[in-house]
Amino acid sequence: MKNQIKTIAFDADDTLWENEPYFREAELEFAQLLPHLPQNDVIKELFNIEMKNLKMYGYGIKGCMLCMVETATKLSGEKVDGNLINQIFDIGHRLLQKPIVLLDGIEETLQHLHGKYRLVMATKGDLLDQERKLEKSGLAKYFHHIEIMSDKQPRHYEKLIKHLDCKPEHFLMVGNSRRSDIVPVLALNAFAIEVPYHTTWVHELHEEPINHPNFVSVTSIDQIIGLL
Repeated sequence: MKNQIKTIAFDADDTLWENEPYFREAELEFAQLLPHLPQNDVIKELFNIEMKNLKMYGYGIKGCMLCMVETATKLSGEKVDGNLINQIFDIGHRLLQKPIVLLDGIEETLQHLHGKYRLVMATKGDLLDQERKLEKSGLAKYFHHIEIMSDKQPRHYEKLIKHLDCKPEHFLMVGNSRRSDIVPVLALNAFAIEVPYHTTWVHELHEEPINHPNFVSVTSIDQIIGLL
């Protein structure tokens, strides 16, 4: 990997800052709005509806709110009053105002790499929300380019790499999700470093072992410095 990498892309949510625990808290709050149903059943149905709507809504808080409304309507026999809708939107609005908590070592790592490599933020999600989080994080100054992606399939990374006028063998992706940040990048024969996070959305899980010469898993973000 040394001497090959010229561009390093970082995932944002749960790689640069905390995100997924906020969604898990929101799911529990939502389930409590339907006390006549088992909590796990409500969360499972919400996930099913999120998957059904993913291609239409994409990733992010706004789509999650709409799926909560649809879930509540379905599980309540279409008898949802305005108060319940308001409570759902309140959950979403509070999600949109959560503080940005940087993960340990991330700013020090970016400071070390800045100027030595072209740094990119490449993340999924709602454009306005991700721009807001980046601005509040104070990390924007480290990045040459910001890419808010609708999804993270090989073709999306291929488009990004081409846009950056880079070659796959000079591109490194750093992220917490094997499904989104690792496997699609390795499919292009680029490099990928996994920095696992303690909480992962079910949709992002990838249980199969990864055996690829361009893949490394570390336990903390600052360990990538020693690999470059």
